[in-house]
Amino acid sequence: MKTKIALAQIDSVLGDVEKNVSHHLKFIKEAISKKAKLIVFPELSLSGYSIKDLVGEVAINLNDSKILNPIKKASEKISILLGSVEESDEFGLYNSAFYFENGNVKSIHRKIYLPTYGMFEEGRHFSAGKNLHVQQNKNLGKIGVLICEDAWHINLPYLLAHQGAKTIFSLTASPMRIGTNHNLENLDKINQEHQKTFSRLLSLYSIYINRVGVEDGVQFSGGSQVINPFGEVVAKASFMNEELIFAEIDDNVIRKGRRNSRHFLDDSLNLTQRLISQIIKNSGG
Repeated sequence: MKTKIALAQIDSVLGDVEKNVSHHLKFIKEAISKKAKLIVFPELSLSGYSIKDLVGEVAINLNDSKILNPIKKASEKISILLGSVEESDEFGLYNSAFYFENGNVKSIHRKIYLPTYGMFEEGRHFSAGKNLHVQQNKNLGKIGVLICEDAWHINLPYLLAHQGAKTIFSLTASPMRIGTNHNLENLDKINQEHQKTFSRLLSLYSIYINRVGVEDGVQFSGGSQVINPFGEVVAKASFMNEELIFAEIDDNVIRKGRRNSRHFLDDSLNLTQRLISQIIKNSGG
């Protein structure tokens, strides 16, 4: 089965959730008109990334907030995956991804690995997520969701694949410092090789959705892309510009990838568990 998906590579208004909801709805409406079954947005797309001390003001508690009602309504026609600051019932603050389907929030992924080095300060403002699970999509089957730094830890996509995910979405806000000699092509090559590695080794689709725009002296580069289980780029957005791109996720391509190269099918969780336990024991952990 083939399923059409949409990647909304957008800019966000820093700290203005209401405006960002309206902006999301424009892209959602276009994706519906193009008959996409799912649309995905970047990391913290409802709040902007560099929110710092605004984190508590833009946080959304799903039990109290009505601001997401228009998006819930839209999800009756298309599945929606987006980024937001989440306030838990215990008043913890998380960098989260909300997954909407059939008018409801079906699942939440809380970012597990919070970068707090160099220009990143997430550990100062967010609590870390502690769980990893797959979500059942009515068209794609089991999907996995990661947020930016999560995808730089090989254990997470590995574990999602072993839970049955055949498509993994990485919601990202990948920055470049303005005025430095960062080479955009080199940055894109690193991200692409990274995603290709997971796609090939786990025989699945890797969806990388990055944002654009400028916040607090930081530029976000875009270059969102879809990579199939053979490590081939099947759809790619431009750099620096807002854009809505489309791709087809094809079950037959996943089937061919896993039958032609059995490395994932032959992988042993029991062996992995035994070796990890042995490493922990030997290290005194």
